[in-house]
Amino acid sequence: MTTDIKQDELQKQIRCVSHEIRNHLSICDMYSQILRKNLEKNGIKNSSIDNAIDCIQKSIQIIGSNLLDLKSLNNSKPKIIDFKTIIEKSSELSKAYICEKDIEINTFVKNTALISADENRLLASIVNIIKNGIESIEIKGKIEILAEIKDQTGVIKICNNGKPISKEKQKDIFNEGYSTKKTGCGLGLYICKNYLKDQNATLELTKSGKDQTQFEIRIPTLEQ
Repeated sequence: MTTDIKQDELQKQIRCVSHEIRNHLSICDMYSQILRKNLEKNGIKNSSIDNAIDCIQKSIQIIGSNLLDLKSLNNSKPKIIDFKTIIEKSSELSKAYICEKDIEINTFVKNTALISADENRLLASIVNIIKNGIESIEIKGKIEILAEIKDQTGVIKICNNGKPISKEKQKDIFNEGYSTKKTGCGLGLYICKNYLKDQNATLELTKSGKDQTQFEIRIPTLEQ
């Protein structure tokens, strides 16, 4: 009986917190739309601002999707999306994390195909890996995203030339609660791995040395 009461209280708290977060997300979404309309009204064209607004609105969608995860264990919503488009969106969203660092993000997509995936979860996974790469670079460096369709599989290689992951830590980085960062919570890569697994995709650390660290995502494409 006590356990049931605790679970009811937890669910009630989750609903209340989710409600408040959604309210503030709605405010962010509303003002980003107002900004866009005012720019259009005044004939102001600025690609950087447009990209920033797009990133804000996509981040709002991803947070909204995560909030739904609190209510349901099966909230995945796969749809047919273009492989190249999702890579380019991920690259643009990730630029928000560069801040004051001198980091280049270079994206190369060799070819494309259609895939079936939960767009928000796939975006969140790719962005999280790129963000980790940015955080591994102290001041100056580069991120490379190399993507191609090969043997009916979308292959995404995310590379950085930041601080390498030691061999002792490499075997544990996907474990829940394990982090290589002093301020990390050890959930990012664990969540990414599970998000991708739910979409029949894989995530692996393929190498990490003094010159480069590389993660690889493989996701099946739809038959043409």
